Amino acid sequence: MIDLHYWPTPNGHKITLFLEETGLPYTIHPVNISAGDQFKPDFLKIAPNNRMPAIVDHDPPGGGAPVSVFESGAILLYLAEKTGQFLPKDLRGRYQVLQWLFWQMGGLGPMAGQNHHFVQYAPEKIPYAMERYVKETNRLYGVLNRRLEGRDFIDDEGYSIADMAAYPWIVPHERQQQNLDDFPHLKRWFEAIKARPATERAYEKGKQVNTTPTVNENSRSVLFGQTSANVKA
Repeated sequence: MIDLHYWPTPNGHKITLFLEETGLPYTIHPVNISAGDQFKPDFLKIAPNNRMPAIVDHDPPGGGAPVSVFESGAILLYLAEKTGQFLPKDLRGRYQVLQWLFWQMGGLGPMAGQNHHFVQYAPEKIPYAMERYVKETNRLYGVLNRRLEGRDFIDDEGYSIADMAAYPWIVPHERQQQNLDDFPHLKRWFEAIKARPATERAYEKGKQVNTTPTVNENSRSVLFGQTSANVKA
């Protein structure tokens, strides 16, 4: 009932984590971002920012025409509201989760992504940029570690879409030059989510879709050389 346009990156993993936890039926449609699938006209119709993931729900709440959603945070919120799971219903609990979801979308994801770019992929090693984003990633790990002190998960009520959003961005911690031993509360949380059967299934789905590095010499221009010309109708 749900078409998931997906590639196994941290943002893609967020959605399979949710879908595997809830058992919602879905079909993966690979979007090979190394090959430029994200610029195909049919995909741009549902994801105008030429980024995966995106979903098309053929059985939306209330019925009617299919609903398409792009941006991983918006997708998690949509799925949580559709199922009534992993998002508290009371006002205070709901916004406790939503503020941490937005924290990941506006902070942890973009800053760790810049860390990946300048440390791993940039053709020119720029010490200032590398130090800037490694330190900012470290700061954000510290924020999450402090939040998790005395809590099993980010939300007081339990596992939520906030955890699903943050976890995949912690998975590549070694590439981000972060040591989880420096963040004991985060490390405990990380290992608990890693051990969940749904997490194992979600990451196995990713391996089935792609087993080669997303960034290579051939894909650099596709991934890092985009302009407005790439998204013209």
